[in-house]
Amino acid sequence: MTIKKPEMILIDVDGTMVDSVPDLAFCVDEMMRRLGREPWGEMRVRNWVGNGVERLVRRALIGQLDGEPDDADYEKAYPVFIELYAQNTSKRSCLYPGVVEGLDYLKSSGYALGCVTNKAEQFTVPLLKDLGIYDYFGIVVSGDTLEQKKPHPAPLLHAARFFSVEPSAALMVGDSISDVKAARAAGFSIACVPYGYNHGEDIRVARPDLVIETLAALRNELEQAA
Repeated sequence: MTIKKPEMILIDVDGTMVDSVPDLAFCVDEMMRRLGREPWGEMRVRNWVGNGVERLVRRALIGQLDGEPDDADYEKAYPVFIELYAQNTSKRSCLYPGVVEGLDYLKSSGYALGCVTNKAEQFTVPLLKDLGIYDYFGIVVSGDTLEQKKPHPAPLLHAARFFSVEPSAALMVGDSISDVKAARAAGFSIACVPYGYNHGEDIRVARPDLVIETLAALRNELEQAA
């Protein structure tokens, strides 16, 4: 698999640059305890992450990926989770191997770099700053920056307009089917890492243009790209 050399590269956060599950799982389990329910544990929560915290809370309440909880239950649980996550955004989260090396290479090579995530801004910015990678990005598009979020193409196209880059000259780097769908709809190339949050599915099934073992491995692909 090969890609065309891009002018702009957008990178997802959760499951691509940051393993945020330890914090999210802590908050889910503590939320469940406060609601008088049994906690789920990190292994279960890991398969529910990837579509924003609203969806995560709904999944935790019903104990599965698809379906909807009772509205009253959700309205009670969501503020509890938000309070917990505001205090535990980056206490247990960490960068995946190769992220800093990859960002250093991309920045020094002159690529326009942006971050596009479905995580709300109130959590995204502190997380990126706490982990020391916020300053790599010329733009950060969070889940509540626009009315739509991934898999809608709007966040990607918003960043492309910001950098005055054509979608055909842009690359999205993510870890999930949501990232692949957003990139395809926006007319971007898409590279995916295989270790992230894709609800237990191998990301290769979604047929991204490229699968890279780490963000640092993108260097080799870009140096070979036309």
